[in-house]
Amino acid sequence: MKDCTSALFEMSGVLERRQESGELYLEFLNCSTMSVGVYALAAGSTDPQQPHTEDEIYYILDGRGQIRVGDDDLDVKPGSVIFVAAGQDHRFHTITEDLRLLVVFAPARGTGAK
Repeated sequence: MKDCTSALFEMSGVLERRQESGELYLEFLNCSTMSVGVYALAAGSTDPQQPHTEDEIYYILDGRGQIRVGDDDLDVKPGSVIFVAAGQDHRFHTITEDLRLLVVFAPARGTGAK
């Protein structure tokens, strides 16, 4: 992890790299104060994630479904922005169209309080 300088990322290239990796999540920026990645879940799939030790923002690029945050189920679609506080239980479900999301962690993923 390092302090970052200005950078430009083309989302089409980032999404292509994520798909080629075969992983659900691909981090493409990691600084001491934040990290950014893309996350993809296929329609009908199960979201395997667990609560994180960092605050998190999701921006829905494509797809439709729901996210459960605590006890609340929220509909998500392109353009939706969801904030999830560190440690809060959350999971995407009832995914009716493949989801692709931009994910921002602050501080950087894996560096929050344990």
